[in-house]
Amino acid sequence: MSNDKLVEYVQDELFWDPKVDNVAIAVSADDGKITLRGTVGSLREKLEAKKAAKRVVGVKSVDNELEVKFMNDENRNDADLRGDVLQALMLNSFVPSTIDARVDDGFVTLTGTADWQYQRDEAVYVASSVAGAVNIFDDITLKPQPSAGDVKDRIEDAFERNAKLDAKLLSVSTSNGTVTIKGDVNSWAEHDEAVAAAWSAPGVTKVDDRIAVEY
Repeated sequence: MSNDKLVEYVQDELFWDPKVDNVAIAVSADDGKITLRGTVGSLREKLEAKKAAKRVVGVKSVDNELEVKFMNDENRNDADLRGDVLQALMLNSFVPSTIDARVDDGFVTLTGTADWQYQRDEAVYVASSVAGAVNIFDDITLKPQPSAGDVKDRIEDAFERNAKLDAKLLSVSTSNGTVTIKGDVNSWAEHDEAVAAAWSAPGVTKVDDRIAVEY
């Protein structure tokens, strides 16, 4: 696919997504690599723009250079922003009470511990939705857990069960809580399914993602 056609498809997807205001977003493409530049009104919108671009066939990677520019008085002091982030985290049942946050000039750093990757992901999602957050840094540590059985076999079984994955194209290795996935997939959706399946195995504290998206 030509760069011009890929840019057109990404622009159309951004326009199609009601969570994204694409008016101030510029898109460029270089052999499957998409770069997003411009401004958006919230951090959540910045993250949604990247997700929209990754949905487009032919996209191999997305460099998200969008800047968050608040359109009103949401540029708030750090103490108030931290209070709202902590309140939002507390009200979400998926986020453990062991996760904390600090704020510096609108940049939110999540700290503490969690048992599962989905809890870290949920904390980032919740914090990014708080008005006034410029960016989120995830410094949450996963607590080691005893693995139940062979982690490698469990992940490979999960790949086999998943209708969205071609398990034959992926290989899995494990060492001391780290899972390494290698191989090729046909879309970012397939890539994300594989990574999510690996994170769901008990005892996993790190996923070394070496999956290539090929079209």
